[in-house]
Amino acid sequence: MLKIGVIGAGHLGKIHIRLLKEIATAELVGFHDQHTETAEKVALEYGVKFFKSPEELIEACDAIDVVTPTVSHFDLASIAISKNKHVFIEKPITTTVAQAKTLVRLIQERGTKAQIGHVERFNPAFLAAKEYLDNPMFIETHRLAEFNPRGTDVSVVHDLMIHDIDVVLSVVKSAVKNINASGVAVVSDTPDIANARIEFENGCVANLTASRISLKNMRKSRFFQRDAYISVDFLKKKTEVVRLKNVVGEPGPLDITIDLGNGKGSKQIYFDNLKVEEGNAIRMELELFIQSIIKDEPTPVTAEDGCNALEVAHSVMEKLNASLNILA
Repeated sequence: MLKIGVIGAGHLGKIHIRLLKEIATAELVGFHDQHTETAEKVALEYGVKFFKSPEELIEACDAIDVVTPTVSHFDLASIAISKNKHVFIEKPITTTVAQAKTLVRLIQERGTKAQIGHVERFNPAFLAAKEYLDNPMFIETHRLAEFNPRGTDVSVVHDLMIHDIDVVLSVVKSAVKNINASGVAVVSDTPDIANARIEFENGCVANLTASRISLKNMRKSRFFQRDAYISVDFLKKKTEVVRLKNVVGEPGPLDITIDLGNGKGSKQIYFDNLKVEEGNAIRMELELFIQSIIKDEPTPVTAEDGCNALEVAHSVMEKLNASLNILA
C-alpha cells in the first residue's frame, strides 16, 4: 500500500484528503498546512494526523500530494523529489517555466513519478469524446465563471484557461506555431477575461476564451474535424457528436442529408448524444497517480505536460500584457 501525504488543507486540499482516505491502494499518512488553526480543524474533521512541518511529512511518505498555492509548488516538490518521493502537483505545475523545467530535469534524474492536476483530462464528458477526436483542425473553448475572490492571486489564464490549454495540447499532436491574445483586468490587478488564438504547425487553430466575471458558469469545448463536430460540456457532463457520412442507396424519409453540389454527391448527418459514464474526476486522477507508482507505469499527465501547458499560458500572458500596454 502506498503511503501518501497531502500538503495544503484548503478547499481543494480537503477534497484530496477525503478522497485519498477512500482509495484502497493508498494509506493517507497525514497532512500539513501552514495555518495551524485550520489544520487542527481538518485533523479533527477527517481523523487525519497533522504534521507540523512539510519535511516531517515528506520523510514519512512514499508520495506527496501538493495542493498549496502555486507560489509554493516548486519548493515543496523539489524537497520531495530530492528525497526520491513521488509527487502529485496541482495545476499549474509551478509559477515560472524555468521552475517547471528544473522540476522536469530533477524528476528525470531521480527517476520518480510526477503527475500534474489537470483534472479536466478525467472529466467523464471528455473521456467519452476522446475516441471520436481525430485530428481536429479548429477548436473553440469557453470557460466562464462567476466572480470568486479565492482565485484572484493569479491571472484568469493560469486560473481557468490553463485547463483548456492542457486539453487542447493533449488533443493536437503538433507544435505551437503562433499565439495571439487580448484581455481586460476588470476587478483585479491581472486580466479577468481573456481570449487567445493558438495556431499549430499542422494548421489547427484553437480559439480559447476564459472569464471569471461572468453572470453564469460555462465550461464547453467544440472540436471541428473532417466530417465531424464534437461538443464537450465539461460542466453538464454532456457530449454530442455530429458526423457526416456518404449517402449509400436511397436515404429514408427522416434522414437528414446535405447536397455537396458540383456533382460531389450527398452526405448524411448523424447526431449522437454519447453515453457519459458517471465518475469523480479528482478521484480518478489520484487513483491513476497511485496506480502508476505501484505498477511503475507513466503517469497520465506528466511533468512535461504541465510544463508545456504552463509555457503556452505564459506566452498568452506575454501577448496579453503587450496588448494592455498598447491600450494604455
